[in-house]
Amino acid sequence: MMARLYQYILLMRLHRPIGIFLLLWPTLWALWIAGNGYPDVLVTTVFILGVIIMRSAGCVINDYADRDIDPLVSRTCERPLAAGRVSERETLILFIILCLFAFGLVLLLNILTIMLSVVGVLLAATYPFIKRYTHWPQVYLGVAFGWAIPMAYAAQTGYIDTVAWGLFIINILWTVAYDTMYAMVDRDEDLVIGVKSTAVLFGNADKKIIMGLQITVLILLFVIGKVISLGHFYQLSILFATCLVIYQQWLIKDRVPKRCFQAFLNNHWFGATIFVGIVTDYYWGG
Repeated sequence: MMARLYQYILLMRLHRPIGIFLLLWPTLWALWIAGNGYPDVLVTTVFILGVIIMRSAGCVINDYADRDIDPLVSRTCERPLAAGRVSERETLILFIILCLFAFGLVLLLNILTIMLSVVGVLLAATYPFIKRYTHWPQVYLGVAFGWAIPMAYAAQTGYIDTVAWGLFIINILWTVAYDTMYAMVDRDEDLVIGVKSTAVLFGNADKKIIMGLQITVLILLFVIGKVISLGHFYQLSILFATCLVIYQQWLIKDRVPKRCFQAFLNNHWFGATIFVGIVTDYYWGG
């Protein structure tokens, strides 16, 4: 029983929480801004738990969608489903259970948030199949990850304003940047087996495009801060985040897969830095 549970933990990627953090930080940005620094405790709890559950569900359905691809890629061939340690039926059942848990949490919130959650589940369920039809799965991932932002606003305020949609757009651009770094790790193998990604599409322009996306994200974050009157602590966080961007560009400069993966992981600190800037500015910015 414990051995089976361990395989499910691996399938949900709970041993690798980077995806949870990348989904969580923008959600917390939105909650703190929507709540003017003091988001509702129930809403915050629901979204933190929801992020963990839905990221897990996303990993499960991703492995189901990639069940014929993962065995061919060195980085993914030992995943539970790809290695045959978990069945396709178990995988689908686990996905459904996780989605039901997440939906149960959302039922504690208002009707607008419940309606938006249906879209969120559809995005999470369909994302893994997108890479078969377009070179832009990273954009779709950004929409899927970013959908928690309008949901958070709806849960906290009962409506979605232009700041929420601005954060949503920022998250899409940021996701394309960091997930392209991630896709650079598998690019050579993806070219052989025919998997599409922005890393494949961008080719030798990948580093410049990632840099352009990152600069745009930093500018838009600065603009959002001005719109909602965030002050020096927040601006300082953007300065620190800029240093992280420079470091990530240094990591990917030679396109070494291991360093590209390190750059991808470093985006956790980017998201955390912006969140710390938001929180400290609301509490101590005056």
